[in-house]
Order: sequence, then structure tokens, then C-alpha cells
Amino acid sequence: MFKTVPTTPFDDQKPGTSGLRKKVPEFQQKNYVENFIQSVFDSLEGFKGKTLVIGGDGRYYNREVVQIALKMAAANGFGKVLVGQGGILSTPAASNVIRKYKAFGGLVLSASHNPGGPTEDFGIKYNIGNGGPAPEKITEAIFARSKTITQYVIAEAPDVDIDTIGTQKLAGMDVEILDPVADYAALMEELFDFDAIRALIKSGFTLRFDSMHAVTGPYGKEILEHRLGAPEGTCVNFVPLPDFGGHHPDPNLVYAKDLYDLLMSPDGPDFGAASDGDGDRNLIIGKGIFITPSDSLAMLAANAHLAPGYKAGLKGIARSMPTSGAADRVAEKLKIGMYETPTGWKFFGNLLDAGMATICGEESAGTGSNHVREKDGLWAVLLWLNILAVRRVSAIEIAKEHWATYGRNYYSRHDYEGVDTAAANTLIDDLRARLPKLPGTSVQGLTIETADDFAYHDPVDKSVSKHQGIRVLFEGGSRVVFRLSGTGTSGATIRVYVERYEPDPKRHDLETQSALADLIRAAEDLAGIKVHTGRDKPSVIT
Repeated sequence: MFKTVPTTPFDDQKPGTSGLRKKVPEFQQKNYVENFIQSVFDSLEGFKGKTLVIGGDGRYYNREVVQIALKMAAANGFGKVLVGQGGILSTPAASNVIRKYKAFGGLVLSASHNPGGPTEDFGIKYNIGNGGPAPEKITEAIFARSKTITQYVIAEAPDVDIDTIGTQKLAGMDVEILDPVADYAALMEELFDFDAIRALIKSGFTLRFDSMHAVTGPYGKEILEHRLGAPEGTCVNFVPLPDFGGHHPDPNLVYAKDLYDLLMSPDGPDFGAASDGDGDRNLIIGKGIFITPSDSLAMLAANAHLAPGYKAGLKGIARSMPTSGAADRVAEKLKIGMYETPTGWKFFGNLLDAGMATICGEESAGTGSNHVREKDGLWAVLLWLNILAVRRVSAIEIAKEHWATYGRNYYSRHDYEGVDTAAANTLIDDLRARLPKLPGTSVQGLTIETADDFAYHDPVDKSVSKHQGIRVLFEGGSRVVFRLSGTGTSGATIRVYVERYEPDPKRHDLETQSALADLIRAAEDLAGIKVHTGRDKPSVIT
């Protein structure tokens, strides 16, 4: 029934901030998937007879890896596996299933917002029993095991029918195929005032939700059109495809330009939104205004009490370090905790579990709350709709009122993608070495107040995470941040975050890149981006 297969280690199975991500051909190497999954199981204790959750974003190679994972779960002693129908579960839905059914943990098959297809990206991430990504102590153990693994165990059994809802047996283990949308949709109905949103839509409010041929298509269709009464056609690109229709499923102004153009047109809808490959990111655009993810976090936090699930108020707000400080002023006014963490949703888990934070967000289009332990794109869309339904003003009015109250953080991220890894590391190392000498000096007419290499001291488990990004703060509250991304699969991505705080409402209508022009030049001068990379301009500006 079970067989033990000898194997040899791969030296590149180190999980990043969101699991192991590689190109599909790398995952298709003999024993590559099996080695990693066995390394995950070998790094865990106490799961015999317990429940595992498996699901993914439906990208190319998803169905094949689901079958491998099921057979290895049976051979390793799990008692039951819950699988989304067709191998599908959005990342926030997977987190919810783990939590709702008190599973031991879950395997989330996704490369998030990265492209999909036979030569594109795939990923495997392990989530723990709270529904969140495995903390560093577990991912480090997985990597250590992957370097010494000599064998894996797997059931010799036919493939499971993952398309039919119901329970089956696999080598003595129960396999239950779930409706991937039902539990998630029920949770959203608990958190938000669906009657108020229905009334808003019935009054003539129009919206567009673009799933980018990714996993949230069925979720958006069920919730927005079927349960909330939005007209058919509100949801577009709602059929999940293994290659996302040949598009890049990243909800930003580059890859969702059609949606942006529609919302900027005279005849566009009142509200537009998009989500990414695995459903954990969001893009929010009101008629005539793009709401940056950093601003969205702040505005959602300031208005969250209007939704039933948050009427008691927030315990605290958490944001990743590169995310703008807009939410900080909301927390200050609400007299609640404000926590600045490294990039990576796993850092929010301790704060949420400890009841120290309720809403969390990242500048990379990720926002969420304590309802699950992942960021949640559709949740953010529904909270926006709930706020609009109660306040009965436009998104642009909400934004302008917010800036008048708290000040505006002009903010932009410049990505230099596919940079030679050695050159990127040299840039960061050189800048890090110069940090002690920067305070008190000037660049592009701006005086540097402080400069450091961000380290996070977790207030819950007291762990310390160092080298999480270089911060250069200027007098007056502006800053630039430099960081290497861990979400790509080839080369390195240098991310430069540029932010200016503007308290004067008379200066809240500037074009963002113009408002940040001197800081953008300062960032180039400080890091020598062109010298190190040969790049004259970023690959993507968001």
C-alpha cells in the first residue's frame, strides 16, 4: 500500500516569505515535489491521525501536485485531508478552512501573483494550525531537512477524483472534497452587512470586479452577483485558467490597466476592484481615483466600525515596514496599538493570535484582518463596499476627507525586476556599509535624519528578524526604503519605496510622481542604482 522511495537532496529548496517558488520545469524534476513535501512532513510533529488541508490557485501543475500530496499525506499518517473541489482553494479560503475545521495545517499550492503556465511559476507553502504561513523556525527546519533527505514515502494508489464533492478513501485515509467557495462566503456574510450592500447596488451603484482569470473568479461570482445582486457582467475574467489567460495576475496599475482606464472614463462604474492569482491581494479604484494599498489600509481601519464584524472597534493595526505611515495616524487617533513588521504575512500572525491587532496590511496590495491568517483580497473589496453602503458617498470623497483629517502620504514603489543577483546584493551591501555616516548629510536638498537596517523585535514571541530593509528617513517625515524581494523566481528584484508626508490639504491634489520627484532622485543618488544595475528606469512603478 505504501512504498519508500530512495532520493537525493536538492540544494535549492529554501522557502521564502511565501513558501517555495520555482519555475514549473524545476518542480517537474524527478522527486522534486516529493522531496519538499516529505521535508515538510518530517519537520512537523504530532499530526498522526489529524486533518490536513490541500488546495491551490489552479495554476499549471496544480492538479498533479494535489495528487502527489494526497498520496504522501496518506503514507505519512494523516487521518483525513480536506481538498477544495478541482484542487482549488484561494489562499484566504484555505486559511479559513484550516481554522474552521481545526485542521493540523495545510499545503497551499500557489505562486500568488506570479505568472502561470508550463514554463512559468509554481509554489508550495505550508500553513500551520492557526491558518497562517509557517513561521521561520518551521521553514528553516524544512530547508535543513531538504538538504539531508534520503527517502520519502507515498501511497501506491489510483488518483483521487477531486472534482466530485463528497468523501472518499485513499489507502485508509479519508479524503473530503469541499465546495471551495461555500465556507468562505458564509464567513463574509458574518462579517459584512450584505443587506446594506444589496441596497446600495439596487440603488444604481455600479461596480466591476476583475479576477484576472485567477482563483477568485468563482468567489466573486457567487458573492457579488449571486448573493449581493450585482448584475451579470459585474465580474469579468472570472474563469480560472492554468496560465491566467496568458496574463500576469498581479492587481496593479500595469497589469490591470484596462480596469484603471475604465474607472477613469466618464462612463465608468462607481467602483472597481481586482484580485490576484491566489486571491490574497487586491486593487481598489474608485471612480476617478486609484486608492493606493497603503491608503486603503488606513481608510479601511478608520471606517471598519461601520461593518458588523468590526463594530466593537479595532485592537490594533499592523503594517509591513515598507508600507506608508498613513495607518499610523489612524491608530494614534483611535488610541490603539500600531505595529511595524517585516514584509511577509507570517509576521502578523503572532499579533493577530495575541489579540494585539485586528487589521493588517502591506503596500504590495495585501490587506486582511483577524478573520483568517492570510491577506484577503475579496475581504478588502467587501469592506470597501460595506463602508460605501453605509456612508453613501463616493470613494474619492472618502479619500479626500481622510487626507484632510490625517494628512496625505504620497507614496510609490519602483521595482527593478530580473536584476543580476550579485549586482543587487552588492548595491544593498554597499548602502548598508554607508548607513552610519548618512545622518546629518544632505542629498538632493533633503537632510537625512536617520538611516538604519530595519530589525523587528516580535513583541509576542520575542524573536528578532534582522536585515529586513534599509530605511533612510529625512527631516519632515519623508523617507526612502530599499529592499530585495523574495517573491520572484529568477534574478533579483530591487524594490525602492518612496514616501512624502504632506499635512497641507491645499497640496493634496498633486500628481504622485511629481510630488516625489526629489525623493526619487535622492534614492538614485544614495544607492547608485544605474551604476550597479545598468538600469535607467524601473521595470514597474506602482
